[in-house]
Amino acid sequence: MISRLVLTAIATVLAAPAFAQSLPHLPSDLSPAGVRAADDHLALEEVEGAEAMAFVRASNERALAALTGDPRYETFRAEAFEVLSSTARIPSPSFLGDGIGNFWQDAENPKGLWRRTTLDSYRTDAPQWETLIDVGALSAAEGVDWVWKGASCLPPDETRCLISLSDGGKDAVVVREFDTTTRTFVEGGFSLPEGKHRISWLDRDTLLVATDFGPGTLTESGYPFIVKSLRRGQTLAQATEVYRGDQSDGGYGVSASVFRDGAGAVQAVIINRPLDTFRAERWWITNAGAQKLNLPARAGLHGVMGGRLVFTVEEDWTWYTQARAAGTLMAISLEELGDNPRQAISNAATTIFAPGPRQSVEDVAVFDDRVVVSVLDNVRGRISIFRDRGEFGWPETTVEVPENLAIGLGDTSRSSGRLFLSQQGFLTPPSLGLIDVNAASIAPLKSAPDLFDPSTHVVEQFEARSSDGTMIPYFVVRPREMAMDGSAPTILFGYGGFQISFPPAYKPEMGRLWLENGGVFVQANIRGGGEFGPAWHQAALRENRQLAFDDFAAVARDIQTRGITSPRRLGIYGRSNGGVLTSVSITQNPDLFNAAVIESPLIDMLRYPDLPAGASWIGEYGDPRIPGDAAFISQYSAYQRLSPEVDYPRVYITTNTRDDRVHPGHARKFAARLEAQGHDHLYFEDTAGGHSNDADPVANARRWARHYAYLAQQLMD
Repeated sequence: MISRLVLTAIATVLAAPAFAQSLPHLPSDLSPAGVRAADDHLALEEVEGAEAMAFVRASNERALAALTGDPRYETFRAEAFEVLSSTARIPSPSFLGDGIGNFWQDAENPKGLWRRTTLDSYRTDAPQWETLIDVGALSAAEGVDWVWKGASCLPPDETRCLISLSDGGKDAVVVREFDTTTRTFVEGGFSLPEGKHRISWLDRDTLLVATDFGPGTLTESGYPFIVKSLRRGQTLAQATEVYRGDQSDGGYGVSASVFRDGAGAVQAVIINRPLDTFRAERWWITNAGAQKLNLPARAGLHGVMGGRLVFTVEEDWTWYTQARAAGTLMAISLEELGDNPRQAISNAATTIFAPGPRQSVEDVAVFDDRVVVSVLDNVRGRISIFRDRGEFGWPETTVEVPENLAIGLGDTSRSSGRLFLSQQGFLTPPSLGLIDVNAASIAPLKSAPDLFDPSTHVVEQFEARSSDGTMIPYFVVRPREMAMDGSAPTILFGYGGFQISFPPAYKPEMGRLWLENGGVFVQANIRGGGEFGPAWHQAALRENRQLAFDDFAAVARDIQTRGITSPRRLGIYGRSNGGVLTSVSITQNPDLFNAAVIESPLIDMLRYPDLPAGASWIGEYGDPRIPGDAAFISQYSAYQRLSPEVDYPRVYITTNTRDDRVHPGHARKFAARLEAQGHDHLYFEDTAGGHSNDADPVANARRWARHYAYLAQQLMD
């Protein structure tokens, strides 16, 4: 076996021909047929197939014996359940008509309650809640494992709502119309069968629906490309087509957004037609039909105010004669964007906010004459309110918030000019306030108590130099009195994809199960994320993906150089796109780590478009069915780059049978190949919960207990 110490000198596993010869499952023919022919575990891609489920049962038996048989498991499970079901948590609020709505899960209601109260009652320590839907009771009555996936209610009174329910936690949902005044589902109301729908209310009797309308109406990824107007009483077959994309479209499916003002009046209907994961066309639906908007292909739409579209440009763009850098927040008249005159009709200022080099626009809330912006500043949150002064620009008012915390914009009430604001940090439990956007002030509402003891640890931020010299920020949460001798058991978390940012966040299960036991937690803000805007994300796209892996390895080496930890005591965790990161990290740098939790992962990157809904991510990774793309993807795809000669750490791979976003075949095949090559590993596949793994706190507590039992075995024992 090749020692992990020997591999330290290998900067990337891609280079040396001698090493490449030890990869028996890396096909020389990278065509789809060649990749398929070299795959000896294709049967595991059949979700409910007999061979696949036999593999799952055998793997689960072995994993559960090792994890639930650990003497720490039951303590971990009980502690995780205690924090996940704690009644001291802040009930996450949304505006619901003239009151407040909330979806709540606890020990007595693990499936959850959708409920409401008044704002005055919500402010108190003991709000008086009225249950609208008891998901547990509904599941029992109908004999279906319903998982709550949200409610979309029609403004301004919000008494009619579209309720999304998932069977077992899948992304695909059924949709039913609900009346909050009677607290019942509407007899003969809107009802859609299971699917990955994109739905918006147009008026009380009309929905704009993108869904599966029958054969030939879904893209390769299984998402809709046709929008229809569905009138009350009509079947989907009777709906009227409003817009049609193309079956070859990429991304997550066409959708219609209905933008309203504070009184609930429709300001604009805009169709988003994704061309790939990040590029899209936008079409403005008017009485004259669909009108294409003159927007950059990469743009994030936030709302409409006074006929002006508020959006972020996600690539450098020139409007009229003025250049706008990627990441700039703008507002331009729909008439100007639609007519494409290439000159400004009005004198109104178009730039709302232009981030600096270490800043990014994280979230935006649009009101009738103001825009609230959450900004990440070196991965720390701040809030500003910009008022529309027409040709006089967008004067900024800064809202005072604590330093060094993550700031999140919650639900908004455009009619009253208010929005919820959350604040949290690694050692700071969440607090909730209500912003009055006209006064630019925050009224405190609720503060959660500590769900673990934060006094033992401190938070620090450092930077590591990556392979190309770029400095990569990361946070360290460590014991105050820790000896810098490399002995601390440490979890390194990363994601690095899809422009998703990871500012400091309160993770009570991690604090209780890991920090209180003396562990260290490190969060790496690597490229591919959105911490520093679109450029930070786009630096690691497609053929540049290796940079994200290099960034992660650089952080791992830096924390070892600082004496925080050592390869023996360092483990990594990632899920979904983070599964690409962790699986590649193990195959490229097995010497750096002694543990890896690889959850709900993408791993077989040479076949991922063939596993639903993989083709929607081609804009992020490239298309391995194209020879040039296959060449660079094959350089890191962990499934094909496993070697029987390399000493990998004992990894823990886990996924979910009901995951219809990232196919369970990725995790299954990786585990099967590890097994075939004689590498020690654990594989566990849950049968419910979906990609989000949040079906209920009971299952989630077991999930976290398995994770931390494994990490304790590898890093603490």
